[in-house]
Amino acid sequence: MNIPSDLKYTKNDEWIKVEGNTGLVGITDHAQEALGDLDFVELPDVGAHFDAEKEIAVVESVKAAADVYAPVAGTVTEVNQAAADAPESVNQDAYAAWLFKMTPDNVADLDKMLDAAAYQAVADAA
Repeated sequence: MNIPSDLKYTKNDEWIKVEGNTGLVGITDHAQEALGDLDFVELPDVGAHFDAEKEIAVVESVKAAADVYAPVAGTVTEVNQAAADAPESVNQDAYAAWLFKMTPDNVADLDKMLDAAAYQAVADAA
């Protein structure tokens, strides 16, 4: 299982990578593996604001559908239409195929998220 050390994680299998004031968000390698071959990605609207841990997107495979939750409170600034157009790209590299970018309301909220080692423990227990 691939868990990059430079990202922050949620217990719900989302990751965020902050670049300046923007966070790239996607689902983890563990999540895409559990779902199987993705065939649909529903992205949020640009400009929409979401509270932390609220449903923000959906990914579907032939096996199941899964909600994607906002890792922190913030506003969506961009979506990755390429991931929606080619959902299999998330299976190929869950960390390159980010789903959306958001501006966190409070960057300090990232400090409350899981690091790679803590997420590894959560994924191993699942």
